[in-house]
Amino acid sequence: MIDLPDVATATFDPTQAFQLHPQVALRDEEFGALAYHYGNRRLVFLKSRKLVDLVRVLEAHPSALAAIEATVEAREFDRYEQALAGLVKSEVICGR
Repeated sequence: MIDLPDVATATFDPTQAFQLHPQVALRDEEFGALAYHYGNRRLVFLKSRKLVDLVRVLEAHPSALAAIEATVEAREFDRYEQALAGLVKSEVICGR
């Protein structure tokens, strides 16, 4: 069994390592992707291709911040940090 943090206490710290939640499947769409969580049955829309790419590479980086720096332009860092924080609350991504 994978030990995952309690969502009620989960917070987003960009200096920490994250990954796509093991119970989430991504389905590519023209607008970005659909993220379906098989555990809580939530469907979340990822409305940009760049956000989908970022979520997919999170696991390959030592921190969310490193993944953001490798994936998006500097002027968009805050926007994508906020997006990842929302994905933590939606249980699409989790700490590792």
